[in-house]
Amino acid sequence: MAGVLDTFRLDGRTALVTGGNRGLGAAFVVALAQAGAKVALVARDAKRNADVVAEAAAQGHDVLAIDGDITSDADIGRAVATTVAELGGLDIMVNNAGTCIHNPSWEVTDDEWDSVLNLNVRALWKCSRAAGKHMAEHGGGAIVNIGSISAMIVNRPQWQPAYNASKAAVHQLTKSLAAEWAPLGIRVNAVAPGYVKTEMAPVDRPEFRRHWIEDVPQLRAADPAEIAPSVVFLASDAASFMTGSVLVIDGGYTLY
Repeated sequence: MAGVLDTFRLDGRTALVTGGNRGLGAAFVVALAQAGAKVALVARDAKRNADVVAEAAAQGHDVLAIDGDITSDADIGRAVATTVAELGGLDIMVNNAGTCIHNPSWEVTDDEWDSVLNLNVRALWKCSRAAGKHMAEHGGGAIVNIGSISAMIVNRPQWQPAYNASKAAVHQLTKSLAAEWAPLGIRVNAVAPGYVKTEMAPVDRPEFRRHWIEDVPQLRAADPAEIAPSVVFLASDAASFMTGSVLVIDGGYTLY
């Protein structure tokens, strides 16, 4: 029998990470590779993509970078097809790419609303279907969606209604696909991070620190590397009886 730690290994499996060239996405790419998976990433910025490939190589990991925009159906199809062709399959899909706009509801433009929902929800939906179709035809797999505590709370001091609505949709879509695809051997789970120190979350700015940091029981933000192990867990056999779950990792923020 495999030991308990062996169940977290991803040897022989292939993963695709959207938005894998910075912040959380880059941490997920490295963590999946460290766990033994063959990893591809898809993102728009070719320079950043190349930087992540180089950083992974310096640690002894080969990563496949695919330049593409997942708001394009054609690019989604190409990313999945390239991963399958170059790495030999697709067992793990990590839907990480996302965007956030801070704007009160009265000031959110139609273009802003559409850009957030298009990337955070529609692109995730399309990526899940493209990956899920391959998984259904090849014995199953695991999809890990990156949600947010913003699906469960209203953030402060900033207003971000479009983002909050999009992440609530991600959580519910996670549950819907988990129920429908379980008989196909596809597990669908989500991670809901709290505040993480990335370019998208300027946790050190004084106007945000009062609520983003001081309201966290642990009194700090997370590093991307602290979220990454949970993605590995949900993708692995260690989570073989988990589907439709939303794993909150927030330093205790949502306790209050």
